[in-house]
Amino acid sequence: MNIVQSQSDWIARAREVLPAGGFGNFDPGIIIARGEGSRVWDEDGREYVDYLIGSGPMLLGHGHPEVMDAVLEQLPKGMTFFANNARGIELAEAIINAVPCCDQVRFVASGGEADMYAIRLARAFTGKDRILKFEGGYHGMSAEAQMSLAPEKHVNFPQAVPDSAGIPQAVADQMLIAPFNDLAAVEALLNEYSDVAAIMVEPLQRIIPADPGYLQGLRELCDRFGVLLIFDEIVTGFRLAYGGAQERYGVTPDICTLGKIIGGGFPLAALGASADIMAHFDKSIAGSDKWLMQLGTLSGNPVAAVAGLKTMEVLRRPGAYDALRKVGRSLQDMQSEALTEAGIPHKICGDETLFDIYFTANECRDYRSAKHDDPNRNTTYNEVLRENGVFKSPGKLYPSLAVTSEDLELTKAAVAKAVAAIT
Repeated sequence: MNIVQSQSDWIARAREVLPAGGFGNFDPGIIIARGEGSRVWDEDGREYVDYLIGSGPMLLGHGHPEVMDAVLEQLPKGMTFFANNARGIELAEAIINAVPCCDQVRFVASGGEADMYAIRLARAFTGKDRILKFEGGYHGMSAEAQMSLAPEKHVNFPQAVPDSAGIPQAVADQMLIAPFNDLAAVEALLNEYSDVAAIMVEPLQRIIPADPGYLQGLRELCDRFGVLLIFDEIVTGFRLAYGGAQERYGVTPDICTLGKIIGGGFPLAALGASADIMAHFDKSIAGSDKWLMQLGTLSGNPVAAVAGLKTMEVLRRPGAYDALRKVGRSLQDMQSEALTEAGIPHKICGDETLFDIYFTANECRDYRSAKHDDPNRNTTYNEVLRENGVFKSPGKLYPSLAVTSEDLELTKAAVAKAVAAIT
């Protein structure tokens, strides 16, 4: 006999077996039971419009029928092989056809892995060790990526501040930290340090857009100083446009990383570059001293590959991105109009396909300026949204193609209550 357990029961069980009661990703005070289309339900049966969408991968919504059919067709044929499979090869071809900087790709299981290997690949190709990243930029959980991700203490640039225990000082010594959207700061660092292998950047840093010409400026600086440019497109790939930020902004990096959407909701990520850079993964070409070893039990998993292939096929259809941006604009406008009418200072920060609100009148151009004047206001706003059926991160809102006009009406009503709560 099955015993139905409440959400509070599951939360109590999680506290017994999981550090801090959770997986480390999200608020452990909510346990999601299932998702369908644009909605999710918690273990108490409460229904929400889902603007978290698994932190980005479910761009088509939960349980998209065509993706489900592709996965169900693959499952009886095998779930994983640790060997080449045709679906993974097809996915690699589709990525290369879409993403300007990719002649070849390598698969991994998570975006953090892809970012870690991208850093290692840049070092292997250039023979240099230092990596320049931007304060507030998120690149996974490697030791390098955990430098100045969310520093509580502001220090002088280019000093790196570790955001995690257990990272040796030697790692910090190989990292240079610069403010986002400041080309002069980057140029000064490249003039001072001759051993920089790569600049690693999110083309849309969390939700902070690059200033006009900024990414082009990074490309020019990299060319001038012989430094590789890495675009972390784990989030922006196949979201900002089918060809990601490279298509959207017209800037081609040397290396890029991809994840989330290319796995259609399953664990899969990739890194890609030109054939000469990717040759470091081929021992017969690179030689044993320059060979970059990379393997993973689930890399190129065929179930994830077919989910990604079908997701990408749907996104290639005419009007897909226009529809996504229309949803995003509606969500931006309904919030901005309600907040403006209430006289609450705010900035909509990001792209129509990924954004959120900062409760401030200040411009949000980098990690230090993108702040709420009163963080409690943001906390209350998001709590009231969730109480009224809107599920999102406290710092991001992900539109999806599954969002309906009914969802938008429900969201608008929730926004009105949230604005009232902070007025």
